[in-house]
Amino acid sequence: MRICVLIKQLPDTGSALKIRADELWVDEDNLVFSANESDSYALEEALLMKEAQGGEVVVVSLGPERVGQVLKDALAKGADRAIHLHDPAWEVLDSLGLARIMAAVLKEEQCDLIFTGLQSDDTGDGQLGPMLAELLDMPHVTLVVETELSDGRIKVKQELEGGWFQYVTAQLPVLLTIQSGINKPRYASLRGIMAMKHKEIKAVGAGDLDLPADQWVAGRTLQRLYVPEKTKETVFLEGSPQEVGAALVDHLVNTAKVF
Repeated sequence: MRICVLIKQLPDTGSALKIRADELWVDEDNLVFSANESDSYALEEALLMKEAQGGEVVVVSLGPERVGQVLKDALAKGADRAIHLHDPAWEVLDSLGLARIMAAVLKEEQCDLIFTGLQSDDTGDGQLGPMLAELLDMPHVTLVVETELSDGRIKVKQELEGGWFQYVTAQLPVLLTIQSGINKPRYASLRGIMAMKHKEIKAVGAGDLDLPADQWVAGRTLQRLYVPEKTKETVFLEGSPQEVGAALVDHLVNTAKVF
């Protein structure tokens, strides 16, 4: 059994973020980077499944050279090998472009299970998993909070709205997006750190994929990143109760536009 886990490297949640001068991203100088939170839970779930059922865990990440650190951390925790997708052509991607690149790589891996975190802590759109499953023509289940693998099928507990849950059973191969809190991510042991040095990190660039360049061109662009200005204004409405009520409704509808 082969389990592929997608991991994204992000600025640590405790980092102080400063917007870049061009207002297109944050200034990454002096930032501390770590794995996306829900991706860490996805990795741990894959490692637990490997320990219980056997198989291989492959971790995949896309980004610049610094991304190699989250891959090394995953290998030190027990993953078997890693794939680092790195190319200047992939500096600006939207979720669909990223999904197409990941699909091109994972088709070659023939994964029985693909785990991703529920969503990334930067954009938070949660679309990579479903898009990737569609491109790979495999079923997927989102918001997974419990898994049980048996006889080529997996039973998962899926979180719904309002505190409700449901159980879903799927035939392998299948893609799952993992919710934070499903398990307790481990720390790398000294033995794992030493073993990591002998594990493969395969570098993959745009020239290594049979994928036209127009397939990853971003269809969604970021025009400006900024901190909203804090403003406040107090409006006093005077008159009879009927007049004040009418004026309040008019203000909410036509000025504040909350209705």
